[in-house]
Amino acid sequence: MNRFRSPLLACAATVLAGCFCAIPPATAFGQSGDTQTAPDNSRQNQQHNDTADNQPNAKPDLQTTARIRRAIIADKNLSTYAHNVKIITSNGAVTLKGPVKSNQEKQQVASDAASVVSADKVNNQLTVKQ
Repeated sequence: MNRFRSPLLACAATVLAGCFCAIPPATAFGQSGDTQTAPDNSRQNQQHNDTADNQPNAKPDLQTTARIRRAIIADKNLSTYAHNVKIITSNGAVTLKGPVKSNQEKQQVASDAASVVSADKVNNQLTVKQ
């Protein structure tokens, strides 16, 4: 006659059933029903041949990229856009790509990269977000 062998099991089944039924699917995954917009630079990224995926896995290049990333992240005057620029290092040459908020930020990111490698090895391809 008793469906559940233990009152604890019955309670757990009730709680789990309530949790899954009470949360609408859109909120369960952190979406509020709004349509998501594409990242600002998606169109630009499709046109670039040099991407982080193409970066060589040579240890010195990876270390250089990591040191530049740390220098940029440590600069608290930069925006989130600047903190997320793409850094591609190949044979010691560094390419910076992505949007930043201003020309001043563009120069500051390049300066942060130049603090790790010489300025003549930095190819600044950053764009100012309009």
